Amino acid sequence: MKEITEIKKVGRGERYKLYLDGEFFGVFETEILAKHCLKSGERYEEEFFDALCLENGDYACFNRGLNALEKSMKSEKMLKTYLKERGYPKVCIEKATEKLKEYGYIDDEAFCENYIASYPSKSRRKLKYDLLSKGIKEGVIDEKLDMLTTDEEEETKCLASAQKYMRGKLCDLKTKQKFYNHLASKGFTFDTIARAWEEIEHGGN
Repeated sequence: MKEITEIKKVGRGERYKLYLDGEFFGVFETEILAKHCLKSGERYEEEFFDALCLENGDYACFNRGLNALEKSMKSEKMLKTYLKERGYPKVCIEKATEKLKEYGYIDDEAFCENYIASYPSKSRRKLKYDLLSKGIKEGVIDEKLDMLTTDEEEETKCLASAQKYMRGKLCDLKTKQKFYNHLASKGFTFDTIARAWEEIEHGGN
């Protein structure tokens, strides 16, 4: 048996420090303590406090995840990484993520569409690379890229990047090599880059 010897509020927030037998035990959410009507002087078996920790962890992890998603859209992988970096155990993260998916707060397909729309100047290859790193499945990415981008738009993006890079530069061999390397690093294909170079060169830039 362990006795609750003190329940102390943390700052101005909605969390409290719980002390058992005069020793600090952990920080708990107000809702968890209120649910069990915990008060100083009460005594419980150690198993009760173990279960209380798990329940508190699930609750806190879910709320932290929800707050993060309300501030900015995240993929499932991004949210899990975010919660892991803040010290939540894997079991709590998995439960919170599943619940947030059920409620519609996590939707990797919607995230993929939003990301593509948010970066209109990025090449398809660069968009795919970025989205893969954020945990979006390749099949979903390919489907959304086919739906939301066209070959003509890719040509326009490449030409815009090319014109920006070539400002004040001569169309000589050395510049051409750097030009190709620069646009390749942005994910544009060799053929697309070649057409952009031809356009600029013949345009008298």
